[in-house]
Amino acid sequence: MGSKWILEYAWLIAFLPFLAFAIIGLYLHRWPKISAYLSIASIGISSLLALGTAFAVFSTKEGVVYEAAMRWLDMPGLRVDMGMLLDPLAAVMLMVVTVVALLVQIYSLGYMHDEPGLASYYAYQSLFAGSMLGLVLANNFGQLYVFWELVGVCSYFLIGFWFGRNSAKEAAKKAFITNRVGDFAFLLGILFLQLLFGSLNYGSLATALEGYNHPATLLIVALLLFGGSIGKSAQFPLHVWLPDAMEGPTPVSALIHAATMVAAGVYLIARAFFIFSSSSEAMLIIAVVGGFTALFAASIALVLNDIKRILAYSTLSQLGYMIMAMGTGAMSASMFHLMTHAFFKSLLFLAAGSVIHALANEQDIFKMGNLYHKMPVTAGAFIVGALSLSGIPPLSGFWSKDEILAGALGSGHIILYLLGLMVALMTAFYMFRLVFVVFFGSNQAEGNPHESPWIMTAPLAILAGVSVVAGLPGSPLMKYAFGHYINTPAALHVQPGLLTMILSTLFALAGIGLAWAMYQQKLLEPRLLVGKVPKLYKLLINRYYIDEFYAWLVARVVDKSAAWLFWADINIVNRLVNNIAFFTGRSGETLRYTEDGQVQSYALYMLGGIVVILAAALYLSDVI
Repeated sequence: MGSKWILEYAWLIAFLPFLAFAIIGLYLHRWPKISAYLSIASIGISSLLALGTAFAVFSTKEGVVYEAAMRWLDMPGLRVDMGMLLDPLAAVMLMVVTVVALLVQIYSLGYMHDEPGLASYYAYQSLFAGSMLGLVLANNFGQLYVFWELVGVCSYFLIGFWFGRNSAKEAAKKAFITNRVGDFAFLLGILFLQLLFGSLNYGSLATALEGYNHPATLLIVALLLFGGSIGKSAQFPLHVWLPDAMEGPTPVSALIHAATMVAAGVYLIARAFFIFSSSSEAMLIIAVVGGFTALFAASIALVLNDIKRILAYSTLSQLGYMIMAMGTGAMSASMFHLMTHAFFKSLLFLAAGSVIHALANEQDIFKMGNLYHKMPVTAGAFIVGALSLSGIPPLSGFWSKDEILAGALGSGHIILYLLGLMVALMTAFYMFRLVFVVFFGSNQAEGNPHESPWIMTAPLAILAGVSVVAGLPGSPLMKYAFGHYINTPAALHVQPGLLTMILSTLFALAGIGLAWAMYQQKLLEPRLLVGKVPKLYKLLINRYYIDEFYAWLVARVVDKSAAWLFWADINIVNRLVNNIAFFTGRSGETLRYTEDGQVQSYALYMLGGIVVILAAALYLSDVI
C-alpha cells in the first residue's frame, strides 16, 4: 500500500519546485532569505519523495513500471497526453537530480549570500529543477519537449544571472541560440514520429516499431532526435555554448554540468533507446560523435588556465564518453557514468567555487597555489573528485568508466576503445595539473585565503562521500551489474573486465605521474614543451578556432544572406506587391466611370459580354 501511494503521488517531485517558483515570483521577491529557504525546502521534500519512489521501484526483482496519464491535447491528427512514467531509469534520474539540486541550493546560501537578486536566483533554481524533473517523469515525447524547452529557458536565466556583465549576457544568448539548432532537429523528429505512428507515447511507439521495416526512415528520425542530444549535451559541433556558460554563478555551473541541462541529452537517448538501437547506422554515428567529442574536448582542457573552463571541457569530454557508450550499445554503462559523473562533477565545481570564493573571484590557476593547508576541506574534496574523474579505483568514476570501455571493446569498436584509453590518460593529466598547481603549487595566492563556511563545505563532504560509494553497483561486491538495476534488456558486463580495469588504471596513473613530473617536481618544464610544438599549443589554446569559424560564418554567410534577402524583399517582393496594388487601384478608378445608374447601359454591357463569350466559344470549337 505504501509503495503504491508513493508511486501515485510521485508527480509531486516535479510539482513542488514549480510551486516554490510561483510563490517566490509572485509573493516573496522582497524576502530573499525566505525565498531561499522555501526553494530548499521544496527540493528537499522532492528528494525524499524521489528516494521513496526509487525504493518502491527497485523493491521488486524486475523493477516496477508505473504509468498514469490524462488527455492534454486532442485535435485531428495529434493527440498528446500529460502523463507520468516511473521505471528504474526514471527512478535513477530522479534521485540524481533532486540530491544534486538540493546540495547545490544549500551551498548557494553561502556562495550567493550577498547577491541583491537572491530571490530571483532561487526562483530560477526551483524552476530549473522542476523542469528537469518534469522531463524525467514524462511518458511521451510531446510532454518531454515542453520541459526540454523549459530547461533551456532556465539555463538562459541562470547563465545570464549577472546580466550587468556583457560576457554573461552574451554567454546566455549563445547557449539559448545554439540549443535552438539542436531543438529544431529534435522537434522535426517528434513530428516525424507523430506522422509515421500516430502517437508520441513511449510504450505505443516501442510496440509500433516492432513491425516497422523502413530502415532509411528510422535513420532519419533517429538522427533528428539525436540533434536534440547534440545541442543539450553539447556535443561537437554544438559544444560551443557550454564553456561560455561558466559566466554564470559557480553553483549554476555545477547544476548545469552535473544533473540538469547536459544530462537531458544523454537521458533522451536512453529513454528513446528503442528507436536508436533500431538503426545500426544511427548507432555508429552516435558512437563516433561521442568518441570524437571526448577526445576533442580533453585535448583543449590540457592547456587552459581558467579553473572553471578546465572543468567545463572536462564535462564535454565525459559527455562524449556517455554518448559514445550509447552508440556502442552499452546504454546501462552510459547511464551508470551519468550517475557517478553527476556526483563527482558537482563536487568538483562546488569545490572550485569554494576556491574562487576564497580568492575574491580569481579563476586563473596560475594565480593560485599552496591552498591545501589553508583550505583542507575544499582541497580534500577536490582531490576526491579529481581521483574519481580520473578513474582511480575504488572511486565511483573508475567503475563507470570501466563499463564504458568494456562496452566499446565488447561491441568490437577497437578504435573507440583505444580512444577511450587515451582520453583517460588526458583526463588524469589535466585534472592533476590543476590539483598540483592550485593546492600544492609554489605560487602564493593574493590576499588571505581561508576555508569556506560550513554551509559550503558540508555539501562538499556529502558529495565526496557519495563519489566514493556511488560506484558500488558496478563493483564485484554486488551480485548484478548496474544495468540489472535499471532493467535494461541486456545488462552488460556483470563481471568487470580485468584487462580493461588494469589498462585504464595504468593510463590514468600515467597521466597523474606526468602531471606530477611537470608541475610538482619540475622535471619537464611546460614552457619548453610548448616551445617545441607552438602551432599545436596555439591551436589548442584557441580551442581549434571553432568559435572564430562560427563568427566568420555568421558575418559572411548569415549576415550577408540576410542583407541580400532584405534587398530582395524591398526591391523585388515589395515592388511586385506595390505594382499589383497600383494596377488594381487604377483599374478600379477607371471602371468606376462605367457605373452611371442607367439600366440600359448595364444591359449594353451584358450584351457585349455575351457577344464576347459566344465569339470565344465559336473560335475555340473551330480550333479543337
